[in-house]
Amino acid sequence: MIQVEGISKVFKKAETNKQKVYRTAPKTTFTAVDNVSFTCQPGRIYTLLGPNGAGKTTALRIVASMLQPTTGTVKICGVDVTKDARAARAKLGFLTGSTGLYNRLTPWETLKYFAALHQVEDSVSQERMEQLIDRLAIGEFADRRVGKLSMGQKQRVSIARTLMHDPEVIIFDEPTNGLDVLTSRTIIEWIRECKQAGKTVIFSTHIMGEVSLLSDDLGVIHNGKLCYDDSFENFKSQFGQHSLEDAFISILEDAS
Repeated sequence: MIQVEGISKVFKKAETNKQKVYRTAPKTTFTAVDNVSFTCQPGRIYTLLGPNGAGKTTALRIVASMLQPTTGTVKICGVDVTKDARAARAKLGFLTGSTGLYNRLTPWETLKYFAALHQVEDSVSQERMEQLIDRLAIGEFADRRVGKLSMGQKQRVSIARTLMHDPEVIIFDEPTNGLDVLTSRTIIEWIRECKQAGKTVIFSTHIMGEVSLLSDDLGVIHNGKLCYDDSFENFKSQFGQHSLEDAFISILEDAS
């Protein structure tokens, strides 16, 4: 379970040496996430929907303990990420559409490294690596250096890396961004399988088709604020006469 309570993130703007004359003092801070709260339940997919720059990635990086919130708390399976980030990270996997991999390692070596990083026992890690490599069709390039792989192949390795320690909570931050249709479909299927396995899944996107394919619960974020938070069934009931795109735009307009 993920419990997010009133998180905000305020960034300080970089100073410049240029001399300008302002009628009013310029703002020196930027609020990327503004008092956001939501809950993600096990065995359900919570979709965080919003336009580019809405605050989705910042919010998810706070949830994943990659950023400290300015205010608010996040608990992963009951563990407060600001008080015990190491314990929280042991329970979660984090995947983005631009996850970095070390180019000089092969997929096999990458998975072995992350198994060791998460202290997965050798007897367990070997079996899990074989399962992930088979399920994600990595076998044909498992011994090739990552730097020689296509974007789609790298993303398959990233998925396997994310799941090596069998986390209870998985965060997918726009994981299909820039990928071809076949690789995107593989990721969508894998997200569904995580749900069926009873894991807590949070999935961010700005692609409407993915929302209808995956969502159990839906949050809409705009200008750093959560302006909708309910089940996807209730969303469809509330906006049933509109297309998903029209309903989304309506929510954004009401929030502006």
